[in-house]
Amino acid sequence: MTDDADVSPEPAIRQIDDVDLTLDGFYDALQSVGRPLATASELARELDTNQTAALAALESLAETGRIDSADVATDPRVWFPSDYKETTDRERAVVFPGRRQIVVDGPSQFTRAQLSQFAHLEDANRESGYVYEVREEDVWSAPYDEFESLRQTMRQALGQRADALEEWVRSQWERARKFRLYSHEDGYTVLEAKSADLMGNVADRELEDGDLRALISDTEAWIADDAVATVKRTLYEAGYPVLDTRHLDTGDDLPIDLDVDLREYQHEWVNRFTEKRSGILVGPPGSGKTVAAMGIMSAIEGETLVLVPGRELAAQWAETILEHTSLTEDAIGEYHGGSKEIRPVTIATYQTAGMDRHRHLFDDRKWGLIIYDEVHHIPSPIHRRSASLQAKSRLGLSATPVREDDNQKEIYTLIGPPIGTNWTALFDAGYVAEPEVEIRLIPWSDDEARRAYDAAVGHDERKAAAENPAKLPEIEAILREHRGGKALVFVEYIEQGEQIAERLSVPFVSGEMPHARRRKLFDEFRHGGRDVLIVSRVADEGIDLPGAEIAIAASGLGGSRRQGAQRAGRTMRPVGKARMYVLATRASREEEFARSRTRHLQGKGIRVQERGAETATESE
Repeated sequence: MTDDADVSPEPAIRQIDDVDLTLDGFYDALQSVGRPLATASELARELDTNQTAALAALESLAETGRIDSADVATDPRVWFPSDYKETTDRERAVVFPGRRQIVVDGPSQFTRAQLSQFAHLEDANRESGYVYEVREEDVWSAPYDEFESLRQTMRQALGQRADALEEWVRSQWERARKFRLYSHEDGYTVLEAKSADLMGNVADRELEDGDLRALISDTEAWIADDAVATVKRTLYEAGYPVLDTRHLDTGDDLPIDLDVDLREYQHEWVNRFTEKRSGILVGPPGSGKTVAAMGIMSAIEGETLVLVPGRELAAQWAETILEHTSLTEDAIGEYHGGSKEIRPVTIATYQTAGMDRHRHLFDDRKWGLIIYDEVHHIPSPIHRRSASLQAKSRLGLSATPVREDDNQKEIYTLIGPPIGTNWTALFDAGYVAEPEVEIRLIPWSDDEARRAYDAAVGHDERKAAAENPAKLPEIEAILREHRGGKALVFVEYIEQGEQIAERLSVPFVSGEMPHARRRKLFDEFRHGGRDVLIVSRVADEGIDLPGAEIAIAASGLGGSRRQGAQRAGRTMRPVGKARMYVLATRASREEEFARSRTRHLQGKGIRVQERGAETATESE
């Protein structure tokens, strides 16, 4: 084989007009080659030209000082950018259409936010890049009204066209529009299919007797009102999401004036929802989803049912509605274990609304709007029953509509598609403080603690790692570092919470604490009386604790990806620098568990770093 350096320049002069090589074109070639340097032969293959022309183009580009070359023992001559770091830092996406996977080296926050619109983050190994998978449900729930908008986002995120992947995404986009529900002029609900074949071979085969009351035509069928949620869920599981365009009764009018100015993106949320009449506001904690929901209440002006997971959140909703709207106390009722009031705006717990003895109270009223707060609860058996409650408008709220059983796809078909601004846009605009998440690896406190872990199995093993005594001085060190800042320390186990609370001389808020005492402590934290609280899972969902600048996850990152995002979200407020520390015991399963739980946050554009413990321990 002829060495590149021995090639005569004359043929290169004759061929150079055939190769227009720019620095960007050289980067693209390196990406295809799969390494940060290339030979003239490799470049020739990528440019579909001969080696002489490729060499001439390389030498011409080298005259600009942007690339350089070197003779090496294993290759004739390799070419690389003069600024090698520019190559290693340059964002590059490689698409594997057969597996519908995307691997991205060094993606920016913007790119990660774009990818999250249509793909699922599978892995965030910094050495091999970020690995995304494009699944059916990701396409079905992509927050776009037109396929062209989705395709534009794909091309922005990938930096290239990916025709095979785009074609598959288009097919799934169209599949999600094969069936729709609409209200017949005579008042009943109709399921419409795109073709008679779909009606006969999909709907009729998959649905139970009684779900389809009668055929109206080859492509239309009368649906029983009490079977609507079942029809939507069954067809979704068969691979056919159903568009719900029904026009339901709104019940009595309820004029509502909003007493707070909405941000620009909140106005966008309200406008998009009022066009669709169903959907889920997906945004980080602190982005104002509750206030936007009140903007939607004001736009709808109908009697409203708000479903929440717990009594504290019900009370918080009532207070916030009174603070930000023209409604008075006599228009707002709570319905749960501590109160039983049905009023024009009723705030009920999922559990109570799903009980047979209370269900008719909610069924009999014509709600203009139903709001499902912390909507990820819907797929669970008792909460799912509330999804069949009929309303013209259905609004879900969630920062993280993901579930460990992967049933988040049910959320979109039962309630509606996602509506929301990507997290990075809110970070960049300064509306929400982007938390810096740090996994802090804690050595074992001593050999005895390590031996106890090695001897444990299952739950006991997890508990031993979570309650590693070396975490106590580390928590103290973090709080000293951020002295004066408002901090929440999250725990998974009651005993651990009690130990930390005793060590720090601060309250431990758990589910065992009476509701009145919990509410008082949360109020003191909100209004400046307390700077530190130890909290169990009771603070994971929806409880508004503004001003929290520090979150410390003392037991890994909770039991789910959703909990991890919610706990990080406690610091997502426009209050300046926000930090979250995830304490994980080194050389235990908790270490990898903490990494896996932060991948969801990385997929949302949040920076995650890792470091060792700050405090000295006996095992160091």
